Amino acid sequence: MNEPVEPGNIYIYNVPFVDSSKAKPRPVLVTSLPSSKGDVMGVPGTTQIENWNETHQIVIRPEDITEGTLSKTSVFPVSKQMVFSPRFFAAKVGTVKPAVLKTMLRQLTCYQVEQYCHAISTKESFTPGETIIPAAGKVIGTSERTNMVEAVLDGHLTTGRFNDAFEKRLAGFLGMRHVLTTNSGSSANLLAVSALTSPWLGAERLQPGDEVITVAAGFPTTVNPILQNGLVPVFVDVTLPTYNVDVTQLEAAYSSKTRAVILAHTLGNPFNPDAVTNFVRQHDLWLIEDCCDALGSTYKERLVGTFGDIGTISFYPAHHITMGEGGAVFTNNSKLDSIIESFRDWGRDCWCDPGKENTCGKRFGWQLGSLPLGYDHKFTYSHMGYNLKISDTQAACGLAQMDRLPGFIQARKRNFAYLKIRLKSCEKFLILPEATPGSDPSWFGFPVTIREEVNFSRVDLLKCLDQHKIGTRLLFAGNLTRQPYFEGRTYRISGELKNTDKIMNNAFWIGVYPGLTEEMLDYAASRMETFFGVSR
Repeated sequence: MNEPVEPGNIYIYNVPFVDSSKAKPRPVLVTSLPSSKGDVMGVPGTTQIENWNETHQIVIRPEDITEGTLSKTSVFPVSKQMVFSPRFFAAKVGTVKPAVLKTMLRQLTCYQVEQYCHAISTKESFTPGETIIPAAGKVIGTSERTNMVEAVLDGHLTTGRFNDAFEKRLAGFLGMRHVLTTNSGSSANLLAVSALTSPWLGAERLQPGDEVITVAAGFPTTVNPILQNGLVPVFVDVTLPTYNVDVTQLEAAYSSKTRAVILAHTLGNPFNPDAVTNFVRQHDLWLIEDCCDALGSTYKERLVGTFGDIGTISFYPAHHITMGEGGAVFTNNSKLDSIIESFRDWGRDCWCDPGKENTCGKRFGWQLGSLPLGYDHKFTYSHMGYNLKISDTQAACGLAQMDRLPGFIQARKRNFAYLKIRLKSCEKFLILPEATPGSDPSWFGFPVTIREEVNFSRVDLLKCLDQHKIGTRLLFAGNLTRQPYFEGRTYRISGELKNTDKIMNNAFWIGVYPGLTEEMLDYAASRMETFFGVSR
C-alpha cells in the first residue's frame, strides 16, 4: 500500500473469524502504528452481531466512519486482536471517528489488564512456619486495577468522575448526606477537629484551651488534631475486654471547659453510642466518631459513624477497603460539610469543583474580610486550611472496593468468630475480646491481653509468633501519654488509666482480614496453644 497505515483506519482483509469459519474478506480496524517490520495490530470485525456479546467489544455503525463507508454495522471483539501485514490489506473502507478509536483502544487496554490479572491470580499454597500470616493487608483484583487504568487514561489527575462516584456510593452505604474524600484517615480526623474551630460556627466553635474528652489507648492521629488545634485532650480509661471508653467515667471527666468528645471504635468494636450520645446531648458537646478501623460495624443495627456530628474513615491498605492512601469525612450537617471542604481545599471560601468556575453565580460579586469588592471568590480564604485531596486514580480503586465491602465485612466477622472459638482453650493465659453489648462489629483485628498472673512476658510470646511467621501488632500507641512526643504537652487525665496501662504492657492483636484462610488462623491458634502448653 502506498498510503500510510494509521490507527483508526479500516481495511478489508481475508481472515477467518472463528475456528469453524473460512477466510473471507472482513473489515479490520487498525489499532497500532506499524512496527519496525511494518506490521500492525488490528481487530477484525463481523456483521454477525447477534453472535457476540463480550465484555470488551465495540460496535461500529456506518455513521461512525469518516472518509469512506462501512456497508453494514459490524462488531469488533477486542479478544480477536492480532498482527497483520499491511501489504495484504485490500481496499481501505474508511477511518473511524476519533471517539470510536479512543473507545476501542480503551477496551483493548482494559482487556489486557484483565489478562494480566488472570495470569497473576494463582493463590500460593500455605506452608506452616514459612508462609507469612500478616496481621493486615489489602485484597485487590481485576476491577480495582482496571478502574485505576481507566482513571489514568482519563488524564484527570486530581479528583474527577471516579471520586464523584465513590463519594456518592459511600454516602449511600453509610446513609449520610455528605461525604468528602481526603488523603488519609489521619487527615480526616484533622479536618473533623479543625472544622469545629471555624468562625462560621459562631459561639459553638472550639477555642484554644477548650477541652476534648478522649482515650489514650489508641492511635496517635485520633488525638493529635486536638493538640494541633490548640485544644486540650482529657483522657479517660477504657474497659477490658471491649478496649473502648469506660462510659462510667465520662461525667467525672467533664468540666466547664469541655466542648467536644472524639472517640474511636477500637479495632472495629463500637463504643457504647447510647451512653456517649446521652452524655454529649446533656452537656451540648460535639461528637466525632473515628471509624477508621470500623467500616461496617453496627450498634443496634445502625452503622457506626452515624451517631455523632462527624465521622471519619481510613482507606489505608490495612483497612476494610483501600485506595492505597486515603480517607473520608462524613456528616449530615450541611454547614459542617462546607467547613470541612473549605479546610480540605486550602481554606478557600469558594466551593467550585476543580476546573469549574462561578458555581455561586457571583464569582466577582463578593466582599469578604477587608478585601476589595469583587475580589475573585476562587482566591478568597476563610480558613487556615490545607490541601488534603486524593487523586481520581485512588478513588477509582476505592469505587471497585465498594463492590467487595459486604463480602469483606462478612469475612472479618467469620475469621474473628473462628479465632474466638479456637482460642477458648487459652483463656487461662489470655483475656479474649468481647463485642460491646448490642453491637455487631466489623472487626479490624483480634485483640488479646495477657493475664497478669502468667509466668511469661508479652515479648516472649510475640517473639515466638514472629519466629513462626505469624504477624502481630500492638494496640497502636498503648498509652499515648507515655509516648516520647507527649512529653511537655498540655493534657489532663481524669481518674486513673489502669486498663490503658494494661493494654500498653500486655495487649496485642492478630489479623482477621479477608486475605487470611482458616488454615492460617488455625496455625496461629495452634502455635499459641503450643507456647502455653495447652492440648486441645
